[in-house]
Amino acid sequence: MLTDPRHSPIGTPTAWEPLTHNTANQATGGIWRVTGPGGTAILKHATPTGQGAAHWPASTDPRHWNYWQREYLAYTTGYAAQYGKATGLGAPALLAAGQRPDGSRELWLDNVTGTPGPDWTTTQLADLAHHLGATQAQLANAPELPWHSRRFLRTYAGRRDFPDIPWNHPLAAAHWDADLRDGLRMIWEKRTELFTLAETLPQTRCHLDLWPLNLIWPTSKNGPVLLDWSFTGTGAIGEDIANLIADTFLDGLQPVHRLPQTETALTNAYLTGLNTTAHHNETTVRKAIAATGAAKYCWLAPTMLTSLANGTPTTSADYDTETDNAAVLDRRAPILTMLVRWAHTALDN
Repeated sequence: MLTDPRHSPIGTPTAWEPLTHNTANQATGGIWRVTGPGGTAILKHATPTGQGAAHWPASTDPRHWNYWQREYLAYTTGYAAQYGKATGLGAPALLAAGQRPDGSRELWLDNVTGTPGPDWTTTQLADLAHHLGATQAQLANAPELPWHSRRFLRTYAGRRDFPDIPWNHPLAAAHWDADLRDGLRMIWEKRTELFTLAETLPQTRCHLDLWPLNLIWPTSKNGPVLLDWSFTGTGAIGEDIANLIADTFLDGLQPVHRLPQTETALTNAYLTGLNTTAHHNETTVRKAIAATGAAKYCWLAPTMLTSLANGTPTTSADYDTETDNAAVLDRRAPILTMLVRWAHTALDN
């Protein structure tokens, strides 16, 4: 734990509250809500040498999906603040930032209070989708910055390998029918084709980690705020919305029975937002949502099946509250079915 902050805008800290985050990520030294005599702020510690998992390596390559300084640069250059300013999207205000003696970075952000993303209604999620569509239509021709991630789906989702996937594991077969398992296998086997398709579709500047835990609806303003800019860079039109639709439900943040209405509402709202700025072909946008969504989660079923074979949990240690593998297989089945449908939409047309 970082106990000696060098750039505090609130004086000497008197209280530290660790915040939930992906502890596997080697680029994240920690995230805290810190209180001092000058108020409360969010402290993020970015480091190229943090602890974590081998499949979450911190990188010094500015184009890498996990470049360790990217979020620091997103805030200190003003990129996060300006990203959706014209269309009503916000980001936490930068309070202070600086380098530590070991070369790592401190990032001090406004402690935005309001309704967190997991508690949003479908209407609020759709409102975000509309804002994002308008923003990404405007940014379609914006220049890449030197530290923007590139080919995120291929390098992030395609970084894992599973030499022997037990597609017919007995527990999986009891909860996922043969058509679903065949479809998930198809996604895995055609992942490179999906990555290539995503890269040939219309591009824009994306957040690339859009899910409920990175959203807050502030009590002090009417528009949504986006958190965590660690992956931001170039991606396909619709890529963020595909991620949001799936990831609203994958970790159990909202009940899965809301999936159909959420998919419809967010897709339609995003399309409407895009077309407030310039006309975009609806078929192409829907294909982009389908291709990027299926590609982003090509690794999920193989990971779950491998975990079953190894006798380990199929859930995330940082986010999921369930421990029963059968319950997780059941809960995720409708989401995985949607991903298979998306893959067919992308590849069969």
